[in-house]
Amino acid sequence: MRIVITGSSGLLGRHVAAATVAAGHDVLGIDTVPPPGAEAGWRHISADLTDLGVALQLVRDADAVFHIAAIPRPTGRAAAEVFQTNMALAYNVIEGAALSGARRFVYASSFSVFGYPFFTRWPEQQYLPIDDVHPTGPQDAYGLSKWLGEEMVQSAVRRGAFSAVSLRMPWVQTPESFAGQIGPRRASGDAGRDLWSYIDARDAADAFLLALEAPVEGHARVMISAADSYMDVPTAELAARHFPNAKLGALPGFASTFDLDNARKTLGYEPRHSWRDYPKA
Repeated sequence: MRIVITGSSGLLGRHVAAATVAAGHDVLGIDTVPPPGAEAGWRHISADLTDLGVALQLVRDADAVFHIAAIPRPTGRAAAEVFQTNMALAYNVIEGAALSGARRFVYASSFSVFGYPFFTRWPEQQYLPIDDVHPTGPQDAYGLSKWLGEEMVQSAVRRGAFSAVSLRMPWVQTPESFAGQIGPRRASGDAGRDLWSYIDARDAADAFLLALEAPVEGHARVMISAADSYMDVPTAELAARHFPNAKLGALPGFASTFDLDNARKTLGYEPRHSWRDYPKA
């Protein structure tokens, strides 16, 4: 199957591209920069997909499109730039996929559609764990761009362009990145801002491949994460402390604050990797 992957040089994108190649697919990766390190195992084109003409030229003849390209956070950039870039990327790639005749579109969304972690005012959390029907509530430019990206996908599905899966992911981690990124977050006292959540990049890549073949009609919006939190404190204790007004469901041990039942049912997704098994530094 010919698959176009945008954002293929980023942390998530290159894991997804490598897994897709390993699964036997013909991959065209598109990013503004080449993949880091050794030569990629997929065909790569450096291009700016915020240009509609470029996007229409490159995202063509695809059987499926994985759209990952985006400014990944609203920090260090002007909010207007984050919003404008992510919206232009989403619109152009969706249009390119629709015109290419792609049968499946997989969108890298985010748990930021629920308001985390870049909020100004703490979200009014209704219940935990969060499932895929929990009300959305983005506050920042990044979270808003991801939510509107889902709505763009929905619009294309509504007009019969393709079927689609939007994967709502928390912080993507690897064994190499975890200690340097999560350690400071734990120590800062801000861990509750991201619901103590993460996903291993390999599990995220697996989810894209599952989304490619899942018997989805229309547009499925699916939360995926690791099975556990990144904390050593029981999740129910953390939740009760930070969200005293939320209705708490089953949060055994160090369980994730996200309900993965829909991911299991819709995609057959089951996270295989935990930071607790990462090599110790």
